Amino acid sequence: MTGVLRVPRSRGALNGTLLVLLGAWGGLIAFIGPYFHYAYTPDKAWTYTTGRLWLEIVPAVGAVLGGLILGTSASRPSAIFGAWLAALSGAWFALGGLFSTLWSIGGTGQPVGDKLHRVVEQIGFFTGLGVVIVFLAAVALGRLTVIGARERLAAEAPAVEQVPEEEVTQPGRTRTAVPDSRLDDTRTDDLRADDTRADDTRVDDTRVDGDTVPETVTPANSEVEETHVAGTRIGDPSL
Repeated sequence: MTGVLRVPRSRGALNGTLLVLLGAWGGLIAFIGPYFHYAYTPDKAWTYTTGRLWLEIVPAVGAVLGGLILGTSASRPSAIFGAWLAALSGAWFALGGLFSTLWSIGGTGQPVGDKLHRVVEQIGFFTGLGVVIVFLAAVALGRLTVIGARERLAAEAPAVEQVPEEEVTQPGRTRTAVPDSRLDDTRTDDLRADDTRADDTRVDDTRVDGDTVPETVTPANSEVEETHVAGTRIGDPSL
């Protein structure tokens, strides 16, 4: 489940960048447009009104924030939130002027210039700008709500724990830490075992007349070995 909630940042990078640029345009054009005769009344540069605050600055900030979240987030829910924020901001750009007549926040003013000039200003300031922002946000939402095949495989793949090389042991064996004191006891036991084996070896040897010969044990019920040497039977009871 966690893998499905992750999304590559490249998924919304382009749309997020475009939304940031469009939001910046929507927030600044009312203040810098009069420099090149592209403005709404009052057609003076850097003139602030309440209508511009609610109908241009506020949706511009929303579009910029939504684009930044969309373009930089690696979390699917966060990126979707950014896309929705940008889409609502774009809708407010396009429709805010109509709703502004319902309360006293001030209007958008009037476009200046001839008929063609006023049409271009209406598109660039509000209607066209809002439609483009909504379109880009909708495209981003469509891409974010679809889970790709690679993302599904990555989410369903079992997690593999990385084990350091020094901790890798043979199958069926476990590796436990042994205290130094126990290691010393083990070495002492090995030395004692070696001494015991040496003592057993000494017991098996019998010294006779300064010569060391192996000691042999003859069973009680074994037959007396008879050896014929020069016609005499050694071991005969009659001798």
